[in-house]
Amino acid sequence: MADDERVRSFLAIDLPEGVKSGLGRISESLKRRVGGVRWTKPEGIHLTLKFFGEISGEEIARISRVAGSAACGTGPFHLTVEGLGVFPSPKRPRVLWVGVGGRLDILAWLQRDIDNALEVQGFKKEGRGFKPHLTLGRFRSPGEVSGLEQVLEKKNDYRAGGFTADGLTLFKSDLTPKGAVYSALEFFPFEGEGEPAETETKNSPQ
Repeated sequence: MADDERVRSFLAIDLPEGVKSGLGRISESLKRRVGGVRWTKPEGIHLTLKFFGEISGEEIARISRVAGSAACGTGPFHLTVEGLGVFPSPKRPRVLWVGVGGRLDILAWLQRDIDNALEVQGFKKEGRGFKPHLTLGRFRSPGEVSGLEQVLEKKNDYRAGGFTADGLTLFKSDLTPKGAVYSALEFFPFEGEGEPAETETKNSPQ
């Protein structure tokens, strides 16, 4: 793409079709129980590490260098998709998510490494702490929410399986009347041995 062309972009770990199907089953189950949610299409769910907004071709080149370097120093690692929660709180829900477990130590290290390297390249660092999750939907307004308390009581019953994260994908996001359409700009495979584990954490963000 031309350097002056701008696109909405984000860096993420893509999910295999089996996990996306599992998330679809969770969504269909919750649609019968929870009201007031704008549901995300399962095929559009990713584990986002960094959202950029509108960026230029020259900025994409800088991001690609950082992502490629980080991926070369990271080996494939296992993640699980399980647990249900909301941001910022059950009393003021805005986002309904499924949690991520497994090798969160490696995932957190990778995200910090990318964020720090991108800051040197002129990209603003994330202000909030990284809480890995997969967005199932967004609540329209607090007054429309129904059934949430009941499903959160059994939040650990919701599982979409596990997978091996094998690389980073830089995605382009095109906004259409039917919602966002995502396409991969570049893939960066994990080629290293990975960061030594500190603790294997299986809890979803709270």
